[in-house]
Amino acid sequence: MSANKPETSIIIRAFNEERFLPSLLKAIHEQNYDAFEIIVVDSGSYDRSPNIALESGAVVVEIDSRDFTFGYSLNVGIKASRGRFVAIVSAHTEPTDNEWLGSLVEPLRNEKVAMVYGRQLGTALSKFSENLDYLRTFGCESQVLTPPGFFANNANSAVRRDLWKRHSFDETLSGLEDIEWAKYWMEKGFEVVYEPQAAIYHTHQETWPQVYRRFYREAVAAQVIGIKGVGAILPELFREGRYLAGDIIKAVRRGCLFSKAKEIALFRIHKSIGTVAGLLDGRAVMAQHERDALYFDRTCRGLIIHGPNRAFIEKIKIPEIKPSEVLIEVAYEGVCSTDLEVFSGKLGYYKTGVAHYPIIPGHEFSGWVARVGPKVENLCKGDPVVVECIQSCGVCEQCLNSNWIACKQRKEMGVIGRNGGYCEYVTAPARFVHKVPLGLDMKQAALCEPTAVVVKGLRRIEWALARSEATKPHCAVVGAGPIGHLCAQILALRGHEVTVFDRDPKRLGYFEGSAVETGEDKTELRQFDVIVEATGAPEALVDILQHSKPGSTLLLLGLPYARVEFNFETVVAYDKTIVGSVGSTGQDFEEALALLMGLDLDLFMEKVFPLEDFEAAWQAFRSRSYLKVVLEIASQAA
Repeated sequence: MSANKPETSIIIRAFNEERFLPSLLKAIHEQNYDAFEIIVVDSGSYDRSPNIALESGAVVVEIDSRDFTFGYSLNVGIKASRGRFVAIVSAHTEPTDNEWLGSLVEPLRNEKVAMVYGRQLGTALSKFSENLDYLRTFGCESQVLTPPGFFANNANSAVRRDLWKRHSFDETLSGLEDIEWAKYWMEKGFEVVYEPQAAIYHTHQETWPQVYRRFYREAVAAQVIGIKGVGAILPELFREGRYLAGDIIKAVRRGCLFSKAKEIALFRIHKSIGTVAGLLDGRAVMAQHERDALYFDRTCRGLIIHGPNRAFIEKIKIPEIKPSEVLIEVAYEGVCSTDLEVFSGKLGYYKTGVAHYPIIPGHEFSGWVARVGPKVENLCKGDPVVVECIQSCGVCEQCLNSNWIACKQRKEMGVIGRNGGYCEYVTAPARFVHKVPLGLDMKQAALCEPTAVVVKGLRRIEWALARSEATKPHCAVVGAGPIGHLCAQILALRGHEVTVFDRDPKRLGYFEGSAVETGEDKTELRQFDVIVEATGAPEALVDILQHSKPGSTLLLLGLPYARVEFNFETVVAYDKTIVGSVGSTGQDFEEALALLMGLDLDLFMEKVFPLEDFEAAWQAFRSRSYLKVVLEIASQAA
């Protein structure tokens, strides 16, 4: 990139483009022509698009999504730029080689040329018919356009800044601002050049409603510009019928008709219906909510559990935030037994009617703040965060007495009344959101919730742990799963002698080489002053009650415990103390975040699945083959 005033300014319009923007910016910086600057015009992205742009050295100009039109966003970007030439490229594209930018701007050195547009090629991620349309539209030969052959495409174009100053892009159009600009200057004697050497790969990953809306808004704009009208409907339908036949022939030749037939038909149908509707409608101005729906896809992926054993990944609307809430882009979500109990319908809350379907599960997640409500002062967009699972009302009698778990109005993320982290975006009250400290990996940060559960439990028996150094209690942890493993590490970190008991040799083997001892014989429990039960298995609880020594303290962290018949005379007669603990508080989350920096967490990160493979992740969790199973939710989680 040129350090002096650049010859060319590259304008990129972006809305939630974190998946494709990094590769585009990387390719731009690798161009042989380097006299450029990059301006990214962001239309209120929820994701990390603005941060990605800033990290690459680009200038970021933000506009309110309510003000967006294609022409307006370009004009704002060009006003912030300095170049003699202005290159325009879509955020979900990538140059095919290092000569793209130089080839794109070179024709503009001819004073007769007002605009250049380059070739576009599809990718494997795009729809079959869309890729064939690219080949039909963007050929291999250079071309100088003349009236009435008005065309240009701002997914890959360049214009002269001096001409833009005299006629900017039309901000009222719902699309085709590129063709309107080209038409204006062609009618004044200037040339528009098609340069196939300036080629990009263009990826469109649209739902069928999005395909419809794209061609609808372009048809509306064509009406306004005056290049098409109602009379174009029959020719358009005839052309799409011809293209449909060509698509089928091409699919047959490639041996993929069986797999692509439905997609081909749906693309042609939605494109045709959208075009016809737009030509019949022809509105230049529409209501705000209609305009918003035409321009932006405000949906995200989420795993919705509709009832026992019925879970599907679906497209859902990105939730709106209240004034005191934040919207969070989820990075990683830890799989927990509670998630599977919600799925199976075995969780008590669903049996008693406290919780209801549908629900998006997940309460062990990390993410980034995507948007903040107007009353939120302690968080900013882009902050890495974790969220408390148990969210009490804060104003009832129980809450005022700090008995959060007894709040009848409480919500639990992914369990009761609030969707959880098996989704690309979640909302949460800002008072339950905690910043992740610098240097803590986002995968590791997803362990904050189970760590906070351990912290709270140990705090409830701190009187039993706080002995003099000479009489520091020996501690046992029953269960070497995630909670038990974290508990053992934290106790060892605090200087306690710790032994972990589990029937699984593999899980005990995870402690090899550490300060934590391991054991299998439950009768040895009589040696320990403090015993933590971390399985939730009733038989393990019985073993602890039977074999613990007089005066011992028993902390119950495991859930759920089934009904157990037991004579509590052995508890009373031998001065044993039983302490239960569930959930965690904000204080515990803050302490957990600090503790995570000092724990060995590599084993917890051994198996990571994408959200789409949640069933395989759940199976891996059930198999106990790994200490922890993690889901990667964000497409650019890091």
